[in-house]
Amino acid sequence: MFIPLYDHNQLNHVLRPYVNYSIIAANVIVFLVFQGAGEDRSVSGSAISFGLIPAVFFDIRDLAPNLQYLPDWMSIVTYAFLHGGFMHLMGNMLFLWVFGDNVEDAMGHIRYLVFYLLCAAAGGFAYAILDENSAVPLIGASGAVSGVVAAYLMLHPRVKVWVLVLWRIPLRLTARWLLGAWILFQIASAFTAGDSDVAWIAHVGGLAAGALLVIFFRRRGVQLFDKNLT
Repeated sequence: MFIPLYDHNQLNHVLRPYVNYSIIAANVIVFLVFQGAGEDRSVSGSAISFGLIPAVFFDIRDLAPNLQYLPDWMSIVTYAFLHGGFMHLMGNMLFLWVFGDNVEDAMGHIRYLVFYLLCAAAGGFAYAILDENSAVPLIGASGAVSGVVAAYLMLHPRVKVWVLVLWRIPLRLTARWLLGAWILFQIASAFTAGDSDVAWIAHVGGLAAGALLVIFFRRRGVQLFDKNLT
């Protein structure tokens, strides 16, 4: 639909959103080092060992001992630091770069980290509960990033965002219309996409968690819906 480039939204509470930077760096390092920069065998192996496989998460099946590196329950978070390819990684990290800093600013460093991990877990759980017997692994930060987008929209619907539409047309749009349309697309896709390679339901789980958690995780005095914007 669009590629976010930049938002006109200054930071008010933190000097540097270093947690957001660290999450981005962790995703990039995992992709380059542990997933062989998208090499097929490395991606497949990491998806099985660290991705979220519903049947394994719910103890319906067991991984082979040589593929089991962490307890099964940890995959509800570890899956969100894996990606299937360069474009998959860059798409998620670009959204996080543009929108994550202001959400961290509104919450503080520690609460933002907890918020991000909870959104990842919510997206993963939504995917897993849909088919507990599935052996198809879920990977990608999309659920967590969707939570960040939902929180940003709750906090800053009136902020202007520069985006690239159709890979070539730069436009400056209000977040309420831009992100609102993006969210509606995620929800519609979850119910109409059928057998898609994209785990749309994980996006929806992350969105719901982000919209709810931002109400409780924001700093005291930080208002929703840009009520303090003149």
